[in-house]
Amino acid sequence: MMPLHLLSGFLGSGKTTLLRRMLDTPALGDSAVLVNELGEIGLDHHLLRHIDGETVLMRSGCICCTVRDDLGAALKDLLSRRARGEIPVFERVVVESTGLADPVPILSTIATDPVLRHHFRIGRVVTTVDAVNAVLQSRQQPEWAKQVAVADEIVITKTDIVSPDVLIGPLRAINPGAALHCAMELDVATLLTGPGTRADAIAWSTPSPRLQSAPAHEAGVQSFCMVFDRPIDWVTLGIWLTMLLHAHGERVLRVKGLLDVAGAAHPVFINGVQHVMHQPLHLDAWPDGDRRSRLVFIVRDLSRTLIERSARAFLGLTPGYA
Repeated sequence: MMPLHLLSGFLGSGKTTLLRRMLDTPALGDSAVLVNELGEIGLDHHLLRHIDGETVLMRSGCICCTVRDDLGAALKDLLSRRARGEIPVFERVVVESTGLADPVPILSTIATDPVLRHHFRIGRVVTTVDAVNAVLQSRQQPEWAKQVAVADEIVITKTDIVSPDVLIGPLRAINPGAALHCAMELDVATLLTGPGTRADAIAWSTPSPRLQSAPAHEAGVQSFCMVFDRPIDWVTLGIWLTMLLHAHGERVLRVKGLLDVAGAAHPVFINGVQHVMHQPLHLDAWPDGDRRSRLVFIVRDLSRTLIERSARAFLGLTPGYA
C-alpha cells in the first residue's frame, strides 16, 4: 500500500518552511502533497504549470493540491485522477495539517475508511517544534503536546536563535521513541525515505535509559515502558487494549509495543494513537537476545498505576519497567 505521511506542528513552528524544502527536493518528486491553502506556502516562483485551479505540478515532480474540508474525499479524488492519467503517478502522499490541528482525526480517517485503508498505510508522522516558543507552548497549548506525542520524527526549528539542547529532555519525556532532528542540518528526503516501520518498532520497543519512567510534564503528559517476562496471550491482550482505549482513549496519546506472543516464533509490533490501533506488524526476528514483551505508553493525566493494575488483572502478569 502507498504510504501517507503527516506533517504536523504548532503555529509558527516552521512547518511551511519544511514543506517548501520537501517540494524542492528531487528525491521526493514522486510525491503528492495535500495542503490547506497553496497560497500560504508561496510557491508561484517554483511552479512548472497549473493542472487545474487547485493543483500544480512542481519542478521537482511533486503534485501539490489544496484540501479544504474533507480529507477523505480529497484523497479519493487524488486516487481517481491518478488512475485516469489526469495527474502524474505518485508513490507517496504527504498531508500538511493546520497549526492548531489534532493529528489523530487525520490518522483515524485513513485507519477507519474502508476505501482509503485498502490503498494507504500510515507512514511517518513528522512534527516541527519551535525552539524559541516551545516551552511556553507546552504549558499553554494542549495541541502542542499531542502533536509531539504522536510524532515519529521531530524537527526542531529556529536553532540558530536558541540551542536545541534545552528541549531534548522535555521532548524525550513526552515522546521517548521519536527521532530528533535539527532543521538546519536536515536532509529532508530522509524523513520520508529513510528506515520504515521495522526500524521504528525496534527504536520504540528496545528498553534503554531514554524509556525510563519520566516525570509528569507541564501539560500532564508522561511516558513509561512496561516489560513482561512471560509470553502474552494475543486474544486477552486485544480485549484489554480495546477496553483500555474505550475507557481512556482520549488520554492515551500513543501506545507502541514489541510483543512476545504465546505460540508465535517471532515478535509482533503494535502501534496505536488514542482510539485507533493500526494493523499489527509481524517482524522477522527479535532485535537482540531480550525477548521480553515491552509496551510503551504516552499518556495525559492518566495514572501509570491504573494501567499497571489493569494489565496485571487482565493479562495475569506483573509488569516491570525498563
